[in-house]
Amino acid sequence: MKRVDDFRLRLGKKELVPIVIGGMGVDISTEALALEAARLGGIGTISDAMIVDVSDRLYGTNYTKQKARQYRQYTKNFDKTDIKFNLDWIIEATRRQVRSAMSAKRGDGLVFTNCMEKLTMNAPKETLQARLTAALDEGIDGITLSAGLHQNSFRLIEDHPRFRDAKLGIIVSSHRALHIFLRRNARLNRLPDFIVVEGPLAGGHLGFGMDWANYDLATIVAEVMEYLKGENLDIPVIPAGGIFTGSDAVAFLEKGAAAVQVATRFTVANECGLPDATKQEYFKASEDDIEVNEISPTGYPMRMLKKSPARFSAVRPNCEPYGYLLEDGKCQYITAYERELKRQPNERKVFVTDKTCLCTYMRNDQVWTCGHTTYRLKDTTNRLPDGSYQRLSAEHIFKDYQFSNDNKIMLPKLGGV
Repeated sequence: MKRVDDFRLRLGKKELVPIVIGGMGVDISTEALALEAARLGGIGTISDAMIVDVSDRLYGTNYTKQKARQYRQYTKNFDKTDIKFNLDWIIEATRRQVRSAMSAKRGDGLVFTNCMEKLTMNAPKETLQARLTAALDEGIDGITLSAGLHQNSFRLIEDHPRFRDAKLGIIVSSHRALHIFLRRNARLNRLPDFIVVEGPLAGGHLGFGMDWANYDLATIVAEVMEYLKGENLDIPVIPAGGIFTGSDAVAFLEKGAAAVQVATRFTVANECGLPDATKQEYFKASEDDIEVNEISPTGYPMRMLKKSPARFSAVRPNCEPYGYLLEDGKCQYITAYERELKRQPNERKVFVTDKTCLCTYMRNDQVWTCGHTTYRLKDTTNRLPDGSYQRLSAEHIFKDYQFSNDNKIMLPKLGGV
C-alpha cells in the first residue's frame, strides 16, 4: 500500500513532500508551524489575517493603539466610513512577518502566506495590494489567495518584479469559481501555479451555503480536474478539507492530485497559536459539539465548536482599533448590534446572537473554528491520567501523514511532547 511519501509535488523546479499546512488565522498558523512544514520538505502557510494586530502582539508595535486613538470619536457612531487603515502600517507589518519567517526558514520546503480577499478593511483594493506587494517584496515563496473570487488580485501585482517568479495560487470550492478566476485573468498570460480545492468539511469559513452537506470533496476535485483537462491546462490540484489520515491523502494522490492541504490535525500542535486550553477543547470535542452557523459578518457560513465564546457576542463593534471587515463603513455585526441596541435600550450589555464581532473575538482567541473531523483528534494522541490529552509536535503530525498507511494513526510516545 502506498504512502504519501511515495509521491512528490512539483512546483516549477522544486520537488516537495506533497503536504501543505493551510493558513489558519489569526496567528493560528504561526511562523513556527510554517517553518516546521518547510523544514520537513513540505509547504507551510502563515496567515496575514489581522496582520496589523498580529504585528503588535508578536513584534511589539503599537499600530492598533494608534488607530484606536486616531478614531476614538467614532466609537458611538455606527457609520464607520471614515475609519481607514494606514497603508504604511499594513506594509510594515506584512514585511516584518514575512521577513521573520523567510530569514528563519530551513530545509527544502517552502513558506507561503494566505491572503484573504474578504478582509475589505474599508479600502479593499488598496489594502489587498499593500499586503500582496509587501509579501512579495520580502521574498515569500508563494501566496495562496483565499476567501473570495480574487478576480482582480493578479492585476494588483502584475507589475511587481516577482509576479512571475513567486508561486501564486487560488482556493476554490467549484470548477465554476475557477473558471471565473481564469477568465478574468486571461489577458495577463499568467496562470496560477496551483489550485487548492476546498471541500465542505473544511474549518472556518466555507465556500458553500448552508447546504454544504450536499457537496463532496472528491466529486468537486474530479470536476475541477475534468475542467482543466477540457481547457488543456496542466495546473497542480491540491484537495483540502476533511483529509485526516495519510491514507485519505493517498486516495487523492492516486487519482492525480498533486498534493493535499491539511489543517485540522495541526490545530493541536505545539507550534499552533491556539491557547493550550482551547487545544484541549478541540481534543475533547464530539461530533455533536461541532456546528456550521451563520454568525460571521462576512456572509459566509462558518464551522466552529458550539462552546465558542464568540457565539454570543456582547461587545460594541470594535472598528476603531480593528475594523478588518468594514465595507463602505458597515459590516453585518454593526447592523445587528445597532438593531439590538434599539431593542434593549436599558440593558448594560447588549447581546447579539445572530452575528458576532469577528475582529474582537478572533483577536482574543475566542472564535473556535474547526474542521468537521475535529472530533477525531482524540484518536491521534494519548489521554493522560489527569484527563487531559497529550500534546503533539508538528513534526509528529507531519510525519504521520507522510509515512502512515492502511488508515493508521501513529500515537506519540507517552511522556513526549
